[in-house]
Formats: sequence, C-alpha cells, structure tokens
Amino acid sequence: MKNLFTNRLYWKISLTFLGVLVLLGIAYVAVTIYTEQKYFQEANQRLYGSIAEHLVKETEPKIEADGSVDTAMLHEIMHSMMVINPNVEVYLLDTLGGIVTYVVPQENVKLDKVDLAPIQRFLNKKEDEVIVGDNPRIPDEKMVFSAAPFHHDGKLNGYAYIILASVKQAQVTSSIYKSRLFQLGGNLFFLTLLGAVVIGLLALRYFTRRLTSTIQTVRRFRDGDMQARIPAATGKDLPVLTETFNEMADRIVANIEELKSVENLRRELIANVSHDLRTPLAIMQGYIETMQIKADELNPEERNKYLNIVLSSSHKLSRLVHQLFEYSKLEAKQITPEKEPFFITELANDLRNKFQILADQKSVQINLDMRPDLPMVFADVGLVERVMQNLMDNALKFTPEGGVITIAITANRQEVEVRVTDTGPGIPEDEQAFIFERYRKSAQPAKEKSTGTGLGLAIARKIMDLHNSTIRVISKPNQGATFLFALPTMATSPVSS
Repeated sequence: MKNLFTNRLYWKISLTFLGVLVLLGIAYVAVTIYTEQKYFQEANQRLYGSIAEHLVKETEPKIEADGSVDTAMLHEIMHSMMVINPNVEVYLLDTLGGIVTYVVPQENVKLDKVDLAPIQRFLNKKEDEVIVGDNPRIPDEKMVFSAAPFHHDGKLNGYAYIILASVKQAQVTSSIYKSRLFQLGGNLFFLTLLGAVVIGLLALRYFTRRLTSTIQTVRRFRDGDMQARIPAATGKDLPVLTETFNEMADRIVANIEELKSVENLRRELIANVSHDLRTPLAIMQGYIETMQIKADELNPEERNKYLNIVLSSSHKLSRLVHQLFEYSKLEAKQITPEKEPFFITELANDLRNKFQILADQKSVQINLDMRPDLPMVFADVGLVERVMQNLMDNALKFTPEGGVITIAITANRQEVEVRVTDTGPGIPEDEQAFIFERYRKSAQPAKEKSTGTGLGLAIARKIMDLHNSTIRVISKPNQGATFLFALPTMATSPVSS
C-alpha cells in the first residue's frame, strides 16, 4: 500500500481523472440550468400563449388613423390581467411594430418599436417550439411572449403583444438560478470528488496492478536477475512494452554471454600467444647464452648448429607475429579482396614446388590430381594462395614420414572445388566443429603434433568468408583429413555477367 501512495504516476492519473469528472460536473450543472430555463419558457408560452387572443376578444382595440387609441377601457382590462398575473407586461402595437400604448410596472420602456418577425412566427407556428421576442424594457434580452392581431373594417389594425415573464420575474428567477447553481454545484462537486476518489482508487488500482508487476520485473532485471521477464499474461494490457522489454532483456543477456565468450577467448589467446612467443624466445636466449659462455670451447660445426636453431626460432617468431597481424586485420575487416580471374592449377603447381623441399625432408610425397583444362576462377589470388599455404602447412605438419599429401581440384559450370588431403592421424569428430576457431588446436598425441600458433585455419576461414565461401573438413581417426573449399568460376562472376 505504501507503493500506492508514493507512486507519482498513479496520482497523476488520479488527479487527471478527478479533473475530468469535475469538468463533467460543471458541464452537467450548466446544461441543467439551461434546460430548466428552456423548460420554464416553454411552460409559460404553452400556458399563457393564448392570453393576447383573449385580450383582443374582450377589448376589441382600435388604433385611429392619427395613432390615437381609446385607452380607458383598454387599460382597465390590461390592469385586470396584471392583477391576475403580475408577471405579464402588455403592449399594443401598430401594423409596423411600433408601440402605441402599454401597461407595465414602473413604465421604464426603452424601445418604441418591436421586431415583428418573431410575432409572425408565433402566429404561424405549427409545432410546439419556444419563440422569443423583443423585450421593450430590456433591449438586449429576448423573452417569451403571447401575441394576437386585431382588425378594423376587415383590415389589420395592429397587434396585442404580451411579455409573459416580467423583469421582476426575471430578477427573481435569476436569483433562484444562482442559488440553485451554488447549491447544485456544491453538491455535485462534493459527490464528484468523493466518487472520483473512491472509483479512481479502485479503478486505477485494478488497471495499474499489471503495470506495477511490470515495474517490479524491470527492477529485478536492474538488480541483476538476468532471467527476469514479463509474463505474457501480466503484460497483455501493454503488449508493446512487454515485447520490447523481453526482447531487450534477451539481447542484453546474449551480449553479456558473447562478451564473456570473447573475454574467455581473449584470455586463451593471450595465454597461447605468450606461450608461443616465450618458446622461441627462450630457445634463442638459451643458445645465444651458451655460445657466449662456451665461445672458446665450441667448434665451427657446433657453432653453426646453434646458429641454425636460433635462426629457425626467429623464423617461427616472425611467422607468429605475421599471423597475429594478419588475423587482426581480417577480423577488423581491414582487408578487401581484390578479385581477378586466374588459373588455380598454376597456383597449385607453384605451391607444390614451394613445399617439395620441406616434404622431401620428411619423405612425404605431394601429388596433384587435376585436369589441365580447368576453368579460371574469380578471386583474390594472394588470399587464396594464403589459404592453400596454410592448408599445406597444416597437412605437412601432421603427415608422418612416408605419408602422402594430395591436392585435388575439380570443377563444374559454377565453381571450382579444391581439396587438400593428408594421411595423418585424422581429427576426432568432436573437435572438427572447433578447429577453425582462433587458437584451437587438434588434440593430437604429443609425438604426432608439431608446434604452431593455431591461427592458420582461423585465417583460412576468414579469407573464405571474404569470398562468400566456406571451408570444411572431412576426417576420421587414423584415416587422415581432407580440407575443402570452393571458388566461383570466371563464367559465373559478376565481371563476366
């Protein structure tokens, strides 16, 4: 309940609701008073609408040519009518609406002429409508009236015009209206306020309880509960908010998991890089120190052996640094392939010749399996060479002495497929999905695996991604491994089309 009375949104909605009800109450009072006025006007005109006609029948008024009128009997009858109904004001009009004579309290008449249009409407009306006309005592106010024509020698001689609500009645009525206005307005305001508070609290409590649940869920998520979600049933009144929050929460959790994964990979990368950097550096440092300590004891053959080991370690260190820079550029998308048509068969021949010396040192045979009439491919020749070189490095590393490495190239109308197969120990099936990740190495037996950075296959996959292609592995334990990728032929490239 404490949250209910400290919820600013709740009270904003409540006050708005109260304001609307107050305005509706004021409007209701105004409409009620206006309706009451119309009711009294219509009642007066219906009850006393024929009074002018009776006056004409009783007095038979006559306006002479000079505008004079016999007022003795006329005034007597008019006064009699006012005695019976003191609220009326009696006027005698000529045919143009001019006031010839009248009987009114205080005799403060300000108009000398009355508009005949409302009188004609009154005489010709067929429906029960309220018609108001000029009030000679209050020019700016329209009043209900009774009217009747009178004739002389068969010609229209004038009109009897009777205001059915005198100024005094209007003043009394106005006073009553004001009193009723304040009384009714006060009662309605009190009832409206009471109803708004009770109904508003109950209604808003009902409608905002799901919003309160939503706020609690958001707070739980803010406080670290990453599994907090708004249930669909709770958020059905605010479906967009519910869906948006849940999607946001899922995305944040996914980003956090991705950041954790990246952080783990970063730590693994630093650990592996540190190890791979430390190994050649330690070898170089150890042999150089040995050469310094035993400078006078080493013969030329031993000195050359130590220098070759130091040189080999420096080459490994250089390759590692180069691979790190290369992978960083690929991952940051700083390398854009410069595609061009070329014969991949020529590239395969060049790579075989380049690796033949290293293969001969291990008594490993390198075979080429391809037709001489293969079509040209459309790719970046330098990057494709880097992929094939990494695959050859990997194959030569794990192929035992006397083994075979085969480069097989086949083609169809749309693409050329390249396969590099070795006769090494193979890759366990549960590791094949991870070997293309950076710094993931196959868990080969120690005697069968060589040192390496673990970035070669990751670089190859990144390069294939740049060519909108994929690189795959097919392997079974003790049956070697085959790495394959495909490139589009020149006939299907955007340049040719």
